[in-house]
Amino acid sequence: MAKTVTTRLADGYVKKIDEMAARKGIDRSALLRSFFLGALKEHTIRDSLEDYKAGATTLWEAAQRCNLSLWEMIREVKRAHIHTSYDLKEFEKDLRALNG
Repeated sequence: MAKTVTTRLADGYVKKIDEMAARKGIDRSALLRSFFLGALKEHTIRDSLEDYKAGATTLWEAAQRCNLSLWEMIREVKRAHIHTSYDLKEFEKDLRALNG
């Protein structure tokens, strides 16, 4: 079930949001929902990439947290220019996770 979340913004920001929503032909709530969900996805990917780079999570675990396929997560790692050694131990752990 959806819940209502509120926040306070300065009048200038609300005006800009309303102008953008009007240009897009949507209401303020739809635009803010789009902003929030996009930012949530971006932050989840960024946090997962940081955890992967630090060795705190496997690539597969990071992909699952982000609701991405393994190949999509690999693209995110490349885009972030993260170079880590993906060793046999991590590969085996990912295989176990894939097989349940």
